[in-house]
Amino acid sequence: MATEPSSSLIARLGIAQTLAWGSTYYLPAMLATPMAKDLGVSTPTVFAAFSAALIVSALIGPSAGRMIDRTGGRSVLVATSIIFALGLAGLGFAQGPVGLVAAWLVLGVGMGAGLYEAAFATLVALYGNRSRGAITGITLIAGFASTVGWPLSTFMEAHIGWRGACLAWAGLHLTLGLLLNASMPRSLVSEDTKQYELVPATLEPSSVAESDSQRFASYALAFVFAATWFISTAMAAHLPRLLQAGGATVATAVTVGALIGPAQVGARILEFGFLSRVHPLLSARIAAALHPIGALAFGLAGAPAAALFGVLHGAGNGILTIAKGTLPLFIFGPNGYGHRQGILMVPARVAQAFAPWLFGICLDAFGARARWLSSVLGVGAIVVLMAIQQVEQPLAKAA
Repeated sequence: MATEPSSSLIARLGIAQTLAWGSTYYLPAMLATPMAKDLGVSTPTVFAAFSAALIVSALIGPSAGRMIDRTGGRSVLVATSIIFALGLAGLGFAQGPVGLVAAWLVLGVGMGAGLYEAAFATLVALYGNRSRGAITGITLIAGFASTVGWPLSTFMEAHIGWRGACLAWAGLHLTLGLLLNASMPRSLVSEDTKQYELVPATLEPSSVAESDSQRFASYALAFVFAATWFISTAMAAHLPRLLQAGGATVATAVTVGALIGPAQVGARILEFGFLSRVHPLLSARIAAALHPIGALAFGLAGAPAAALFGVLHGAGNGILTIAKGTLPLFIFGPNGYGHRQGILMVPARVAQAFAPWLFGICLDAFGARARWLSSVLGVGAIVVLMAIQQVEQPLAKAA
């Protein structure tokens, strides 16, 4: 087996992730309104069911990660293709709120075991410390999930209805998604990776302080991931409205929203190139600072700085998505990576579930000043990242 992730493997896993994100996380934005109208519920009810799915994904994540650590990611990812198909088919055949919620709960199981964290854990199980570039490559491809998913869902809804769209997405999981995930290698680690033993990164081995340091790093990363996912999800739901509250026109808000995707991809290309030479902590610190800087510029200059705010936010979010995969690897090593990743992401998934609602309340109450909530969280993430010791993990030849 190759000692480095191949471009073909990265492409296959990246396309599978694009399908997974486009048909779940990005689905309600386009289909919630017709779904609610047909089922006789309010649109917020659809989003509430989606939030419940995110909570389920948080609960499933650690167990899915542990399974990937033990058996490799291929079987887990193949199973999630089937789970996604079942959930989407359940949506397509739902006749009321009970069917709606049940289908989203099934999708929540798939999301907890089949989105980025599972893909990252699969790579780490296969390639260990050599996974950073592949993690970046996957996010580079799947960064277009909304670019692909939103227009495709809209097109299908217009021609075959929202039920047909859900069933078509289910069919894609049972064909394309299943094929791509089944093509993942079976082995847990490459022969080259087996020749090395990862030494703990933070402090000297066999010390009480090391345990304390790693415990602090775990809590720190959990906070950072929760804070940044809250910001990302809040902006995904409310950025156009926030910009308009700050004086931007509707046209400007829409234009800025369109800049976020390219900014994310551009930042990931930068991470794939120049920033790949620096420690992930440094790139994460830089990325965490971009949203507060953009919010400050928008607060001081108003509408003329709206585009700058959007680009900086998108760029920071693009790099932080990669950091969620690389930081636990560099700080703790590949042993037990999937389970640890699942645990670290529990607060982030919960924050993600409540972010649209909480930030919407703040936006209603404080208008454009609600940006200070996301800015404070961003600054908090920077402070916590600065407190984590930056130590490169050495590789020692195994005995």
